[in-house]
Amino acid sequence: MSLKPVVLFTLIFLGSACSPRKAATPPASQPAEAPGPPQEPQLAYELRLGRAVYKHYCMTCHGDAGAGDGFNAFNLDPRPKDLSDPALQKAKSDADLMDAVRRGGAGVGLSPLMPPWGKTLTPVKIEQVVAYIRTFRK
Repeated sequence: MSLKPVVLFTLIFLGSACSPRKAATPPASQPAEAPGPPQEPQLAYELRLGRAVYKHYCMTCHGDAGAGDGFNAFNLDPRPKDLSDPALQKAKSDADLMDAVRRGGAGVGLSPLMPPWGKTLTPVKIEQVVAYIRTFRK
């Protein structure tokens, strides 16, 4: 008796047993995808640039949404301003905010704990960050 038919049969059998099989019937319906995290509204290019500056220089004290609740805020006395406060947004002009960023808190009669960024940031970057701060209005 020859082993060729037995080996051939075994290879065919194992090959068919290991091959991927298609489902006999298609699935009834695809499950709905779980919703992801809420999407941030699309910002204009200049505001995205301002957001990048804010996140790098301001967020640690003023917080993600400008509420003065950044992770370093609790170490500071006085606490950082709530940039989303409607009264502050209304009372301060863009020039006032740019001056505070440029000269720091002590330079504009506020907390000396806010550093001056005028030698670090260009005037354009300061304008962009102030425009982004304006998006915090409640």
